[in-house]
Amino acid sequence: MRKIYWYNSFTAAVFAVTIIGCNQSETNKTTETDTTILAPQKSYLSQPLVSNIYTADPSAHVFNGRIYIYPSHDTATGTPENDNGDHFNMMDYHILSMDSVGGKVTDHGVALHIKDIPWAGRQLWAPDAAYANDRYYLYFPVKDKQDIFRMGVATSLKPGGPFVAEKEPIKGSYSIDPTVFKDKDGSFYMYFGGIWGGQLQRWNNNKYDSAGKLRQANEQAILPRIAKLNKDMKGFSGEVKEIQLLDKNGQLFTEKDSDKRFFEAAWMHQYKGKYYFSYSTGDTHNICYAIGDNPYGPFTYAGIILKPVDGWTNHHSIIEFKGKWFLFYHDVQLSGKTHLRNVKVTELNYNEDGSIQTVEAFE
Repeated sequence: MRKIYWYNSFTAAVFAVTIIGCNQSETNKTTETDTTILAPQKSYLSQPLVSNIYTADPSAHVFNGRIYIYPSHDTATGTPENDNGDHFNMMDYHILSMDSVGGKVTDHGVALHIKDIPWAGRQLWAPDAAYANDRYYLYFPVKDKQDIFRMGVATSLKPGGPFVAEKEPIKGSYSIDPTVFKDKDGSFYMYFGGIWGGQLQRWNNNKYDSAGKLRQANEQAILPRIAKLNKDMKGFSGEVKEIQLLDKNGQLFTEKDSDKRFFEAAWMHQYKGKYYFSYSTGDTHNICYAIGDNPYGPFTYAGIILKPVDGWTNHHSIIEFKGKWFLFYHDVQLSGKTHLRNVKVTELNYNEDGSIQTVEAFE
């Protein structure tokens, strides 16, 4: 197997000059082909917001004129890696905040620990937050003691926490990656779901099947979910529903459309009266978006927001702040390891027709 080493441009130039000099002075010697590939240093579009801890899955919100980011907290627990993501073995949440993009980032410390969630078993995955009823709500997926992902909710009087978890999961909830969206009429909706390790393939008609399997190439792709929240923000006001994601011809995606179909990491925002549902395609590593006319959809595929980054996963959020739009995401620049990620942010731009300009993770 070839070994690949990354150098900065200066080192590469010095190395190249040295090799040329040696070749010129030893032209009569036979040399073997070097199996080491010399490549230029990657030039990242943006830099990690913090480096004191590993962070991922950033859900960003503007509260009280300040940006608050609710990420996963990656830790090296030594859990063996597998396809179900057991090595993403998060134990707590840290909340980050900043007055401006590019400004100083504050780590508010541990906002919620798994040991303080009575019903939790393992793996605190990607959270989100909302403000209503004069308090802040932290929504999170965690496996219960039967190893099934459920959604929990915790509350605080401060956006930076600490948060106190409810004693039971949200009734009727399942899978992972909750994002909570406030519509213009004041209603709140939770979008969620993740296939593979996120267990969404085990749920049909809101019933759990432990033997549920991933879809085959020609089968309809698994759809994300939506549920309207009660006014107390601690439960669903009705049944969980599927969200239709359509191609430009109005057809549902099949599993073989893996560069466009939903995998995980739902997010919802509005722009010029339209609803933008965005998500990760997972194993093809795109952040895509689809546009609709109401919170329930259907949503028609519109393109790629962010192309693949360093690392297997990606998970994003989109906010407007002081007249500009920003995309939060993660990669593995700091560690190079799939399960030790770092949160980033870059500006997001729209075209006149409302389409989003695709972002490249590298310059």
